[in-house]
Amino acid sequence: MAQINPDYLTHIAAELPEHLDMDEFISACQRPLRKSIRVNTLKISVADFKLIMQSKGWEFEPIPWCNEGFWVIHDEKQQPGNSVEHIQGLFYIQEASSMLPPEALFDDFNTTNLDNQSIVLDVASAPGSKTTQLAALMQNQGLLIANEYSASRVKILHANVQRMGVRQTALTHFDGKVFGEYLYEKFDAILLDAPCGGEGTVRKDVNALKNWQLDDVTDIAETQKQLIESAFLALKPGGSLVYSTCTLSQIENQQICHFIQQQYPDSVEFSPLNHLFKNSEKACTPEGFLHVWPQIFDSEGFFVAKIRKTVSVPRLKKCPKQQRNFPFVSAKAKQTEEIAEYLAKSFNINLPQQFDVMIRDDEYWLFPAQFSEFIGLMRFQRIGFKLADVLKKGFKVKHEAIIALSDFVSNQDRVIELNRSQAVEFLMGRDIPTSDIEGLDTTPAGEMIVSFHHKPLGVVKHLGHRLKNNLPRELVKDKIETI
Repeated sequence: MAQINPDYLTHIAAELPEHLDMDEFISACQRPLRKSIRVNTLKISVADFKLIMQSKGWEFEPIPWCNEGFWVIHDEKQQPGNSVEHIQGLFYIQEASSMLPPEALFDDFNTTNLDNQSIVLDVASAPGSKTTQLAALMQNQGLLIANEYSASRVKILHANVQRMGVRQTALTHFDGKVFGEYLYEKFDAILLDAPCGGEGTVRKDVNALKNWQLDDVTDIAETQKQLIESAFLALKPGGSLVYSTCTLSQIENQQICHFIQQQYPDSVEFSPLNHLFKNSEKACTPEGFLHVWPQIFDSEGFFVAKIRKTVSVPRLKKCPKQQRNFPFVSAKAKQTEEIAEYLAKSFNINLPQQFDVMIRDDEYWLFPAQFSEFIGLMRFQRIGFKLADVLKKGFKVKHEAIIALSDFVSNQDRVIELNRSQAVEFLMGRDIPTSDIEGLDTTPAGEMIVSFHHKPLGVVKHLGHRLKNNLPRELVKDKIETI
């Protein structure tokens, strides 16, 4: 049972809207969260995913604010995170309320200046639930810059971006306060899911409110003010900024939004979210912010505000010096032709046109085309994805390229579909005897793609009698659900 500091209850009782009951709030905080997932439409349709998982006994209840989101019920013995479908990125285990900020940012998609070629910033990205949701809403087009301040969490962010088949990202590792300075008015849309007190997470962390102190809340709010001002400066005029937290105190929520309005009264316009989804008005404040108390939708507590930048604002600092020694160069026409020919011949992959082939030493990479205007402005941890390494004769494709370019496969001649037990064997790093695969030609055929549910798992080398496993060592799993 959740341990809630009495001082917190006194504080929050004064902020609870009149139409909500304090006893119901406490009761909701004591209940475990419902399990929820988001279908990854970069890889599979919602209908196809539901068919697959319903055959495993899953039941689905739609989450009203996200067409791809569902509360799910399944056999308690099942561990969705260890399933083949999760490992291959068909879904993301994501709390329902956390799906709100990306939906709010894209609620007017294609009706404003926000479209598939937009440049979007996710200020605090790890572990990647909202980043990958944004990528899906952008249909893997445009440019999505995903920043994470914690060095250890950047690796987790990259792993999830790769697993979900996101290909138009550039990852950065900075304090979010620098973006207004370094990338002034560069973004069409920005998501700032700010670090916060986490009051809304008590249903999954029973100790979240055990040591709550008001001084901690006010300290965090000062950081949030700096972050929202930096994000606002990085936003283009006409663009939208979504500010969100998983906390409930107005100090970290409404007051932060009013702060930025007071700083730039002629440039800030609040975009109401009372029509974002059916019954959203139940959680709306007078300003049109979503203040989601846990008892309203039986979810985590959450806050979401959408802010439009109506006109440009002055830059606070001079433009910083350009970054030197960018390690990549554009591939020459012949080099691009060579890598394109290798991918086409080996895997029937057509190299997409909306990306730039870049080279670093003996590595070929694919960058989102819009990234060119960001070269030299700041350091990036990882841009796009690696296509292949150069060998003495030819190339060696990278796993992440196969995952990212799966929808550019022109036909299935170079793809071997596995059954569930074979997929498990592959993901555990084991070779697969060709005699186990019905109808497979046992003539050695070189590099090929293996798939499950007709979605790629990785690369093998067809040696005739067996498929040699080329899954990167760091992706090999020790435990996988076989159901």
